[in-house]
Amino acid sequence: MKMLHLAVLFAILFSSSSHAADFCVAKLKGAGSPAGYACRMPSKVTVDDFVFAGLGVAGNTTNIISAAVTPAFVQQFPGVNGLGLSMARLDLAPGGVIPMHTHPGASEILFVVQGKITAGFISSSANTVYVKMLKKGDVMVFPRGLLHFQINAAGIDSIAVVSFSDPDPGLQITDFAFFANDLSSELLEKSTFLDDAQVKKLKKVLGGTG
Repeated sequence: MKMLHLAVLFAILFSSSSHAADFCVAKLKGAGSPAGYACRMPSKVTVDDFVFAGLGVAGNTTNIISAAVTPAFVQQFPGVNGLGLSMARLDLAPGGVIPMHTHPGASEILFVVQGKITAGFISSSANTVYVKMLKKGDVMVFPRGLLHFQINAAGIDSIAVVSFSDPDPGLQITDFAFFANDLSSELLEKSTFLDDAQVKKLKKVLGGTG
């Protein structure tokens, strides 16, 4: 009986491994899900699905945060679908900031290519703050789902490349989540302890209503 159980186990293992796909290039025309996108037919996959050239181009930092993020997520880079990773480029002009935000679906690791960046995150258990001024060549990790930020700490453009542990890490910027929608000012005042003037000022700056 024991030998029969072992035989069945080996049959299952070898059967599943022999049918494992090498890759699952995203079929982006369909809807995505937490499990990723459906796979494109292998006959329709080309080498270009596994190559992304966008990280070599500087992002446009002429905006309210003086910064830009160039993503190489599954939506831009279908070859990473199902592989548990993705990348992005950060460009921060002098005074630039990637505001406090979270990635619900992934941890992040940041590598400074140029300039200096002050970066940090806040733990969820004790609200402990971990902040460091990073220079060229430094690497910092940001655990999944935790609030974190990056600020240019140099008088020149700063550049970083970041990697994520998911093809679609998700993004929620705290300021925009609060003030760039139609949540009423009254509810925001009660839930954030900000006064009416502050809430309306932030809504005006970020395009919110209500």
